[in-house]
Amino acid sequence: MKCGKQTTLLLAALGVLHVAILLAGFFSPYDPAQQNRDLPFTPPTRIHFVDAQSHVHIDPLVCAFQDRPDAPGEYFENRTRCVPIHFLVRGTPYKLIGSLHSNFHLFGVDAPAKIVLMGTDAYGRDVFSRFLYGGQVSLFAGLLATLLTLVFGTLLGTLAGYYGGWFDAVIMRGSELFMALPWLYLLLALRAFLPLSVSTGESFLLLIAVIGLVGWARPARMIRSVVLSSRERHYVLAARLFGASDLYLIRRHILQDIYSIGLTQAALLIPQYVLAEVMLSFLGLGVGEPTPSWGNMLSVLHQYAVLVSYWWMLMPGLLLVPVFLGYSLLASYLHPGRAAERA
Repeated sequence: MKCGKQTTLLLAALGVLHVAILLAGFFSPYDPAQQNRDLPFTPPTRIHFVDAQSHVHIDPLVCAFQDRPDAPGEYFENRTRCVPIHFLVRGTPYKLIGSLHSNFHLFGVDAPAKIVLMGTDAYGRDVFSRFLYGGQVSLFAGLLATLLTLVFGTLLGTLAGYYGGWFDAVIMRGSELFMALPWLYLLLALRAFLPLSVSTGESFLLLIAVIGLVGWARPARMIRSVVLSSRERHYVLAARLFGASDLYLIRRHILQDIYSIGLTQAALLIPQYVLAEVMLSFLGLGVGEPTPSWGNMLSVLHQYAVLVSYWWMLMPGLLLVPVFLGYSLLASYLHPGRAAERA
């Protein structure tokens, strides 16, 4: 029962993350490409409930940042210029789920004040807004690449395990070759052969195709082993004796046995593929500016001055840790052995 509650909470947390990223326009206060050259590398906004006169406010407050006269490029918080945070406000127009036009945001402040929960980058762009919008590229690239891998791996693994013979031998030798290759260098090599001057949409699709087709070998081998066992079960043999077709046996019996393996592999592959997208974009081989992704947001850390002076630019990378950890824990709960223990 305890494991079931933990799994439910874990799924809820991952679900909230995915919903926030899917509805990034609503949850983010600004357009991710909106620049403010007067506020580069602004530290994260502090939220107050007590003003400079020690008055307690029910509505949270944010205070303006100003340049230090004695230290250009550094900011101090002016507690005498504070404004309340409003909820469900109108702001920058955006497309919800890529099609629905809206300008409602979860929170915001009256202009010219700014609320930057994770600070700003070198162009004065809100890092929090860019993190949510960047998740639409990085996270969903991992999801779609995982779907492509599992479809391809399930198809080859099922055919290899069910029919065997030379078809099985060819697929297994091919999987051994793919598993022996270092996947990161293979990704870099494949991406290097692709054109660099491509649109954002084309680059996104290329990333999904490259990442998804590289990792098919391990799921295919695991699914093949399950199919080898399933095809010898008594009810499968009985159905074949009654004249059931191969397609019916695979659809009705074999796929039922590999369902849990597919879920576990999905939970393991998604963070790996998100990390692959982050690495490629970090190295400049993924989605480029001004479209945000978690990888190109971290690419600014190539500069040593940014790395040591503006700690909040590390926050997108640090927030990836609980995302990866959540998927890893989810995979352990979905593992067939753990499922049997809970049952």
